[in-house]
Amino acid sequence: MKRITLFLTLTFSCMLSAFAFDNRSRWITASEGQVNQPNTWIAFRRNVNLSAVPEQVRAEMAADSKYWLWVNGRLVVFEGCLKRGPNPRDSYFDVVELAPYLQKGENQIAILLWYFGKSGFSHIDSGRSGLLFSAPSIDLFSDAKWQSRIHPAYGTCGEPLPNFRLSESSIRYDGSLDIGPWQTTAEPDGFRASAEIGRPGDRPWNALVKRPIPLWKDFGLKKVKYETRIGESQDTLIAHLPHNMHITPQITLSDDVGGNLLQLQTDHLSGGSEPSVRAEYVTRRGTQTYESLGWMNGDFIYVILPHGMKLKSLAYRQTGYDGLPEGTFSCDDEYFNRFWEKALHTLYVNMRDTYFDCPDRERAQWWGDATILMGECFYSYSTRVHHLMRKAILELCDFQRDDDCLHSPIPGIYNAELPAQMLASVSTYGFWNYYMNTGDAETIRHAYPHVRAYLNVWGTDETGLTAERHGGWDWGDWGDHRDIRLIYAAWHYMALQSAAYMADLLGLPVEAAAYRTTMERVKAGYNACWDGTAYRHPGFKGDTDDRVQALAVISGIAGPDKYPQLTRLLHTQKHASPYMEKYVMEALFQMGQGEFAMERCRERYGAMVNDPVHTTLYEGWGIGAQGYGGGTWNHAWSGGPLTVIAQYLMGVSPTKPGWEQFRVCPQMVTFSRASITIPTVKGIVGVSFRRKGNVSQVTVTVPQGSQCEFQSAPGAAPQLLGPGKHAIKIN
Repeated sequence: MKRITLFLTLTFSCMLSAFAFDNRSRWITASEGQVNQPNTWIAFRRNVNLSAVPEQVRAEMAADSKYWLWVNGRLVVFEGCLKRGPNPRDSYFDVVELAPYLQKGENQIAILLWYFGKSGFSHIDSGRSGLLFSAPSIDLFSDAKWQSRIHPAYGTCGEPLPNFRLSESSIRYDGSLDIGPWQTTAEPDGFRASAEIGRPGDRPWNALVKRPIPLWKDFGLKKVKYETRIGESQDTLIAHLPHNMHITPQITLSDDVGGNLLQLQTDHLSGGSEPSVRAEYVTRRGTQTYESLGWMNGDFIYVILPHGMKLKSLAYRQTGYDGLPEGTFSCDDEYFNRFWEKALHTLYVNMRDTYFDCPDRERAQWWGDATILMGECFYSYSTRVHHLMRKAILELCDFQRDDDCLHSPIPGIYNAELPAQMLASVSTYGFWNYYMNTGDAETIRHAYPHVRAYLNVWGTDETGLTAERHGGWDWGDWGDHRDIRLIYAAWHYMALQSAAYMADLLGLPVEAAAYRTTMERVKAGYNACWDGTAYRHPGFKGDTDDRVQALAVISGIAGPDKYPQLTRLLHTQKHASPYMEKYVMEALFQMGQGEFAMERCRERYGAMVNDPVHTTLYEGWGIGAQGYGGGTWNHAWSGGPLTVIAQYLMGVSPTKPGWEQFRVCPQMVTFSRASITIPTVKGIVGVSFRRKGNVSQVTVTVPQGSQCEFQSAPGAAPQLLGPGKHAIKIN
């Protein structure tokens, strides 16, 4: 099985990188000094003379680790390349169109390279700085003809250092060592011929896979007002950003002396309990402008500077994933409008190279988080984020261990299995949900052998229940009273269901039947743990776990005969963290308890939704010591109710892959009026309702190429709606 999986992985990587780089290109680096030290910055220059500018100039670029590209002094790419890698060996490359920036005659190509030089929870260090460039249409390739030098102004901040999970360093820039406008100077000082260190495909970068997601969206530089807090020796300038975002701060100042230290950071420097990145700037004499290129995130920018020093201006550049919210939601309850807005901000601040758990402490693609974030994105963000989902799925599969276990976060150096998260990732909430929303069968075809291999790791015991096994970290959720055996069993059941669907899709009926047979065993074993009032594993000694009750409902293990007892229990047991609370809320809607689901949501998420300072949702129910796992202020898993509101209260979900058909069955609780628009691969789906007394008016918009099954209530006879807008009155 592993040989087949490895073959598919290599075939897929080769397919993506076919004809990527001309063999005339060479990996290059500076020919001076310690070019492979952590946090090394290298400037590259190459001039090219063109008798005419071709209509298209496709440049293929790979860098370890990030790059900034200028052509004739114009910034073309702000922070190019993706963290390594698509699998444990290989690397990504970018494709950039240069024609709009080129001119007849002399052209100046300038690239600033940032070599991280250390691995983390989202990046695998190759051990070598390097740049690879190929633009065959203008006969330009990276080689020893490129001039380069280590940029002397860049250094590393002292303590507090970023925590070990981050590959990025905190950047210190000494203005007295600035090398001026090196991007456009005819013959910049200190540059010499670059060192050629390899060909395309050579170690340590190996095969090159085309970047599967867009280049970042650059929102441009924006000046921001600030207030000043006066100190004895230092002052602190505080600028309030519109919301939590990825930013690079820019300062403009004048200093008659030089040598003064300024610190640049955000309020999220320690928002996740352990330090994130920050920046320092040492002034030179005269007027100067500096933008710190390593992004940080927060709601506030802090500039700490010597007492009495003034800035001429403070600005910031927001960058992020090039796919924005294209859906809308509104209702007559301001609490849930505020929740939705914060959920969108939290989603966006957790998307970049990968889906994050948080943008400050880790920047790591934990798959319990990714599963929930994907679900939220389907109901709110542009379909351009589907590329990020596909990347996440392929990476998870192609990092599969030799023992067939899946693990996350990936890419990165943490390789311990978290069983509940891994089962969730391949479940009906993970890979199969991706397929239902996108119709992308090719990704499922690639993923299925990996799913099959992973599920072969799991077995059942003599009762039929999922057998006891332990991963590298038996994390089922934050919080107490986790009935782990049943948490694992429910996720196992839903992973088997997903695998059966995949096998059906791929024409493997024998394998599909085998999964369903195992599902029946697990279901019987799970129901054997019913004690008449709740599900409890015999070996579990804690308080009854609300999580496993909810999982029993949403998986279909629990039948309607158990709903009254489960509903009563969910009124009293509240152990789930914000990660699992989404599934509790969903279970209540499935049991016809939507009104209570919304009440419980209002109660449990209230502190973060009503927080007047933070524009994103927390990791735990509080922040800091009141949170979990360090208590970050920006964990998008807490936006899970967004999906439940869309899918159950508004009642919208796909019933055929790629939204070829979808169901609308609103459970009109809590709100007197509400409306939602959803970006799908077929177009915008819209649902709105207005209630007055016992009469409701529902409006459904069906895009071309799709049809809607409308149900006035769960269990009601469906009405088939074709493309267009439909107004339906319900008495």
